[in-house]
Amino acid sequence: MSQHTPPGQMAPHVPADIYQRAQATGQPVVFVVHDTTPAGFPWQRLLIPFAIAGAAALGTWGVVAALCWLMDVAAHTATVIAGAAGPIGAGGITLKVFSKK
Repeated sequence: MSQHTPPGQMAPHVPADIYQRAQATGQPVVFVVHDTTPAGFPWQRLLIPFAIAGAAALGTWGVVAALCWLMDVAAHTATVIAGAAGPIGAGGITLKVFSKK
């Protein structure tokens, strides 16, 4: 019997007939514990944070690239509209944005 189990009590996973036979004959009761802890360094603890950080970095660069493309398209659109509109005037002052050749 284990030193941690008080006399008269048995562990719930030990069959009663085996325990009683061991008590009557004086045989020791042996508990086998299967250790499922993997050997070596747990790489999953290290890889998951790096995967999350890498995904966040790639996502951030994707947003930056999308904003740059959007600003480029907006600048080209403004250029085309301003070129088609001609000179801009306000209160007698005209500003010629683009000169036509």
